[in-house]
Amino acid sequence: MGKSNSACMDMQVMRIAPQNGGSLLSPQKLYIAMVGLPARGKTTIAGKLKENLERDGIRTRIFNNGQLRRQLSPDTAYPEFYDPENRAGVAFREKIALTNISRAQRFIQGDGRVAILDATNVSFKRRAKIRNLITPQPILFIECINNDERTLRASIERKVTLPEFGHLSQDAAVRSFIERIRYYESIYSSLETEENFVKLDSLNNQILREQISVDIPFYDRIRDCLVTDIIRNLYLIRHGETYFNLENRIGGDSGLTKNGEEQAEQLARYFDRISVPIIFTSKKKRTVQTAMPIQERQKDCAIIPIEEFNEIDSGICECMSYEEIREQMPEVYHSRKVDKYNYIYPGGEGYVSMKERVDRGIKKALFLSSNSRNIMIIGHRAVNRMILSHFLYRRMEDVPYIYVPQDKFYHIVATQDKKLFQLKRYAE
Repeated sequence: MGKSNSACMDMQVMRIAPQNGGSLLSPQKLYIAMVGLPARGKTTIAGKLKENLERDGIRTRIFNNGQLRRQLSPDTAYPEFYDPENRAGVAFREKIALTNISRAQRFIQGDGRVAILDATNVSFKRRAKIRNLITPQPILFIECINNDERTLRASIERKVTLPEFGHLSQDAAVRSFIERIRYYESIYSSLETEENFVKLDSLNNQILREQISVDIPFYDRIRDCLVTDIIRNLYLIRHGETYFNLENRIGGDSGLTKNGEEQAEQLARYFDRISVPIIFTSKKKRTVQTAMPIQERQKDCAIIPIEEFNEIDSGICECMSYEEIREQMPEVYHSRKVDKYNYIYPGGEGYVSMKERVDRGIKKALFLSSNSRNIMIIGHRAVNRMILSHFLYRRMEDVPYIYVPQDKFYHIVATQDKKLFQLKRYAE
């Protein structure tokens, strides 16, 4: 467990003392302690908070227990290390926690203003220790909750790509991580009696409960950040040309034409200049085929297909051309033309019924992308229209007509302070 390394840790935990005769309690200093089971988005939320606070000139630093653990002892990936009955593991993790608390205290005693303790902190005992050690400075606990099984599974699959799991197959690493979570669940105590806390649905950016008993510095800014989708750079792309596109057919699972493959190569060359660590696609092969040349030219890039970005299900009209629908099903053709947004294909979907799943896909993509500055979604025309409508103000009846070409992409930035939507051509 890296005992020789652990001896290097600075173990002295200090109590805040007055400096130069000043007051013990500074109204502009704050500790934030993250709370929650692994893979619930704590580090993502901590990163969002740091970026947004520092944009306002509020010096912020994150003290991450997992990062420190991996630095000091790389052989702690096995699940038994997290067993509450494993005394050596408990002692080592306690030392890591105290070290980061000590470092956070020095930061706050200096010119730091917000110290974020990024760890599970799931036991009442650990949180009581944090409160006792940093008294009398204000502390805000933020508990991240996410019980969406599909998103959790995808999050775990991302986490086990870390080097500490390199000696295991993916299936073995996932099983190991799930067992680790179970050990944390055995000591998990949700926030209830703490003086100041927020319970956050970290997938949907929704505050489930908040209790604020004292004046928390920067709280309005923090709260606003917690409920805001933060998009630094989202590149929204439609897949390349397919054989169905040439025949004006809808749906299906057609592959790319030669021209579509060239479009994908042009995209890949364009993004040579931009790091793209993660590409979300639908589960249709045309989107994955468009993503693959981009991935090949990136240094470290993952493709994650998610079903929420699948194209609109056209039901009984699947794989038909619009001309065939007009001739063979004139009632479908004309009814859809009257109200394209609200019309639902018999046995399929419509724009109106896609909204919930596409919004869920956006939330999932943002959750899984962690704090990546650049993310990419390669989708379909109707799906991309719905994604754009998530960020752009559009009347419902106009959404089915948003321009989504195959030789251009949308660059989207959406933060608390900036909104940017650009349609860019990638082919010269």
